Amino acid sequence: MSQVRQVGLLPAGCQPWNKDVCAANGDRFAYCATLAIYIYQLDHRYNEFKLHAIMSEHKKTITAISWCPHNPDLFASGSTDNLVIIWNVAEQKVIAKLNSTKGMPASLSWCWNTEDAVAFVSHRGPLLIWTITGPDSGVTVHREAHSFLSDICVFRWHTQKKGKVVFGHIDGSLSIFQPGNKSQKHVLRPESLEGTDEEDPVTAVEWDPLSTDYLLVANLHCGIRLVDSESLYCITTFNFPSAAASVQCLAWVPSAPGMFVTGDSQVGILRVWNVSRTTPIDNFKLKKTGFHCLHVLSSPPRKKFSIQSPAKNHYTSSTSEAVPLPNLTQNQAFSLPPGHAVCCFLDGGVGLYDMGAKKWDFLRDLGHVETIFDCKFKPDDPNLLATASFDGTVKVWDINTLTAVYTSPGNEGVIYSISWAPGDLNCIAGATSRNGAFIWDIKKGKMIQRFNEHGKNGIFCIAWSHKDSKRIATCSGDGFCIIRTIDGKMLHKYKHPAAVFGCDWSQNNNSVRIWDYTQDACINVLSGHTAPVRGLMWNTEIPYLLISGSWDYTIKVWDTREGTCLDTVYDHGADVYGLTCHPSRPFTMASCSRDSTVRLWSLAPVINPLQINILADRSWEEIIGNTDNAIEQGTPPLLCGKVSKDIKQEVEKETGNPRVKKLRWFSECLSPPGGSNNLWNLVAVIKGQDDSLLPQNYSKGIMHLKHLTKFRTSEAQELTTVKMSKFGGGIGVPTKEERLKEAAEIHLRLGQIQRYCELMVELGEWDKALSIAPGVSLKYWKKLMQRRADQLIQEDKDDAIPYCIATGDVKKLVNFFTSRGQLKEALLVAQAACEGSMQALHVSPPKGSSYSDDTYKEDFSELLCKVSKELAEWYFRDGRAVLASCCHLAVDNIELAMAYLIRGNELELAVCVGTVLGDSAVPATHYALELLARKCMMFPTCFPSVGFRNLAADLLLMLPDNELQLVKLCAFYPGCTEEIDDLHEKCKLPKAEECMQLAETAHANGNIFETVKYYILSQDPEKALPIGIDFIKENISSSDWTLDTIYPVLDLLSYIRTEKLLLHKCTVVRNELLILYGYIGALLAIRRQYQSIVPALYEYTSQLLKRREVSVPLKIENLSEELDAWRACTQSVNQLTEESPYTPPSDLQRMIYSTLLKRIKEGPLTGIVGPDYVTGSNLPSHSDIHISCLTGSKIQGPVYFLEDGKSAISLNDALMWAKVNPFSPLGTGIRLNPF
Repeated sequence: MSQVRQVGLLPAGCQPWNKDVCAANGDRFAYCATLAIYIYQLDHRYNEFKLHAIMSEHKKTITAISWCPHNPDLFASGSTDNLVIIWNVAEQKVIAKLNSTKGMPASLSWCWNTEDAVAFVSHRGPLLIWTITGPDSGVTVHREAHSFLSDICVFRWHTQKKGKVVFGHIDGSLSIFQPGNKSQKHVLRPESLEGTDEEDPVTAVEWDPLSTDYLLVANLHCGIRLVDSESLYCITTFNFPSAAASVQCLAWVPSAPGMFVTGDSQVGILRVWNVSRTTPIDNFKLKKTGFHCLHVLSSPPRKKFSIQSPAKNHYTSSTSEAVPLPNLTQNQAFSLPPGHAVCCFLDGGVGLYDMGAKKWDFLRDLGHVETIFDCKFKPDDPNLLATASFDGTVKVWDINTLTAVYTSPGNEGVIYSISWAPGDLNCIAGATSRNGAFIWDIKKGKMIQRFNEHGKNGIFCIAWSHKDSKRIATCSGDGFCIIRTIDGKMLHKYKHPAAVFGCDWSQNNNSVRIWDYTQDACINVLSGHTAPVRGLMWNTEIPYLLISGSWDYTIKVWDTREGTCLDTVYDHGADVYGLTCHPSRPFTMASCSRDSTVRLWSLAPVINPLQINILADRSWEEIIGNTDNAIEQGTPPLLCGKVSKDIKQEVEKETGNPRVKKLRWFSECLSPPGGSNNLWNLVAVIKGQDDSLLPQNYSKGIMHLKHLTKFRTSEAQELTTVKMSKFGGGIGVPTKEERLKEAAEIHLRLGQIQRYCELMVELGEWDKALSIAPGVSLKYWKKLMQRRADQLIQEDKDDAIPYCIATGDVKKLVNFFTSRGQLKEALLVAQAACEGSMQALHVSPPKGSSYSDDTYKEDFSELLCKVSKELAEWYFRDGRAVLASCCHLAVDNIELAMAYLIRGNELELAVCVGTVLGDSAVPATHYALELLARKCMMFPTCFPSVGFRNLAADLLLMLPDNELQLVKLCAFYPGCTEEIDDLHEKCKLPKAEECMQLAETAHANGNIFETVKYYILSQDPEKALPIGIDFIKENISSSDWTLDTIYPVLDLLSYIRTEKLLLHKCTVVRNELLILYGYIGALLAIRRQYQSIVPALYEYTSQLLKRREVSVPLKIENLSEELDAWRACTQSVNQLTEESPYTPPSDLQRMIYSTLLKRIKEGPLTGIVGPDYVTGSNLPSHSDIHISCLTGSKIQGPVYFLEDGKSAISLNDALMWAKVNPFSPLGTGIRLNPF
């Protein structure tokens, strides 16, 4: 089991240096950072693009990317070290590589005229064509496209005309080649340049998809032209609103013939054009920084979710009055194309803009575009992380939402190291490669101090003293280490014989420790990395835990007592540079790398035994220790840092129930970010804590629904108060209008229609205000409003929202939001409705109808639960189980909240929270305790040790009716007779010898269950196998058996000691046990809706039946019939793609399936159904791509290795498998323990 879990990832931005760095095909798009390519894929269920994979095969700057037009799984990319790579997205691996000796691939593109050839060209040519496979594979030179007079910026193949290609040059000219025609070199320069030497580079060129000869060309200064490539004539020159505007990129809109979009180079303005007009139809200002490249997706994403829409506009009949269309201004006569543009900006921002709805589908702003050299947590806020990069900026991120909060102004050159000022000073000191050091004041947004004592030498490390906030130390390539005050006065200067790479202040006194790699005094050599180590970090709580990050792309976790490597993480795609963690969250680590990502990791698995000591309420001695004890070899981990000691002091001060506080504080300290604090706040609210004690950031997360409308109202009032102040904020602060709009939107969603109208009037939007005013009193508007709303909903326009609210049509509005995947909006509206803020307009209640307000209330609360479930499911599928659990707690659904924690394998958190929540969470807490005990039973190195055996027993002793669980623990425990009897005594069970006699007595009385129970506790547990298995076989042979009659016996048998089960004399019974458990496991998986492993369990059972000689009443053909029936009857649920046709199940299949369901019945824990999905399941790992031996497909997210060390399955599948079948999928009889 890996000791380090990836829990978060910050992707890089898009690089601003080369032209073709974003591309798209079908459901995917990709963009290039400097050294990695990020591939996003459409998730059909929620209709949003998610990061799917990161390709980091290039070691030098990537120059271009091109998607294969014939195969959506392949793309080609080139880099400055003359390398061209063909990559398969589905398999995430390199298909072919070309180390071109003939030149650097400055631009590249798949050839449209042949199946698998990629063309690329360096600055002056020639055009090289690499045929990848087949008899003619190799590189050939294009016959005519060479010896150009000016460098090439871009080139494009024609999509219809075979072999036709155009080149755009730096001097503004084009070159056009076409088989069988005279080649045209350097033609069609913009007229204003004719006869001059001025250069006006071609920034973009695209063939008209509807013609064979027309071509759109953009020059940086001379704008856009539509030209005819045959007659070499300029058909149209397009005009910009201002002379200063210049075009950086352009793209045709596939869904709207004749439409194209362009992006400006100075400011992020997206302009929409039609070839029939010389001026833009529309301009959207999307960002302050200029565009870098643009790509329009050809398939507009489908509608979100499949909510049944009502029959087309059933309000208009042939006799109803016609509504005249409003007069359109000339611009609006062109409707905006439905389409999504992938936009990349010069500051590295990347987003997907929905042109029809005029809104961002997503925008990843401010990503670093280059190697990240250092990362540090803010001393007084464990949620803020600063990063420093080769791109010359420092950025500060909120690690809960993984978004950038601040970025430093300007470019400082390469930044190697950063250090936060102590406490809440809100400054960061940075060290650069050529420009000395600086202090950036975050709140002021500017550099307030610079230090140049090292001259032009690179400063490799900077450290701000946390004892004396006036001192800063730096060390440099010039061999000096300098300590100065923050106003620049030098205090000390130390000289070293060679470059110094690191310095740090000691925590206890004001001394500085300086490391030099040449010293020969050495305590322990940790060998394992295959390249230099750049990042090193001691853990603040476990004194012997050391983390190292290396240029061999790995992070290693060491136990320095024995010098053993506990775990190696391969997820970064390039050199790892910086590692950091915050003392108040000592087991959450951030790392940064040359692959331009920042990743967050949880080290909690390393100290898992310790977490369980806390849950089992063990004494402080087993939780907290001092450094001297902790570093003795072989002692279990103890916390020795300041944070744990503080928690202990606080707990000891507590009056009342200290256990609740202890669980909460330790849980917050040990859990990774991403929801655990949010979860505990909700638990406190449910337990009746006073609202005044809620932390400030509570309203930023998932709030309890009783607070939702209250907090949003106060937020709206805050936004409204800006109308009093004359002065705006700084750069990037929303304008007064924007803030008033936001306030209006919140008031509206809270049902405060009058406030909305007033604010709208103030903003000059009279039509909106007037059309909604009757919602305050008049009733006859209702029908008219509904028609307008339906019309707008059909056009998928946001304008429908106010109409629905004014008429109190909450259901329609919630469905509208849900259908677009705006789940949080839907939740807010549903909650406001439940609180009675939305008044349904009763036009005239039918005579005698008793439709009271309570009926409405019930309706709404059902709606509310539905929406919060949807939102929880969205978080859960995104690998964020803790936030999913928060969504359920927010509507007081404790059972489902616990279920989601268990399904996300957050067992320790589930037990903590369940213990605090008390009665309502009991069944789930007990289940989580059982799973944790199973985890203890299998701590691979430690279980036989007394400590862990007792730990498992302690957890089980916390359960009320625990006899059976304790029986399983004692039965599984390997040891000598005395040890076994000790354990029996602790668990209040008879000694092994007595158990033998009890078994024989029970057998004589014909009580099978008791017989099996006592035999497996005796010295000869294998005697239980034939008895139990015969009982099960006998049952299955009858027609009316159910799972519940045989599962208890089967489950007991599975706890027989592994060494006894593997005895040669047990071979036959062992095989029968594995086969029976495989089959029963499949039925349990159907009961629990573990769709992904049901087929695998059936297949496993059939394979064992085929290969091993056994006599069990199961036939392979019956198994495959059952599986087919299950597939046929549940296919509508499992269908993720809309392409595969739906065939209704046959009558026979229906019959087989209904028999299956009769056998299965409901499980005891109804809430915990549905697949498991652990944190980080959807984060791409760059590392070795593993193929699952269960499904045969690539594993996304964490991997679990089976006992042979080679076969891998996904951790999610392993967890589900172990919950329904404890034996390994390899059929060895060894138990699986992925918990």
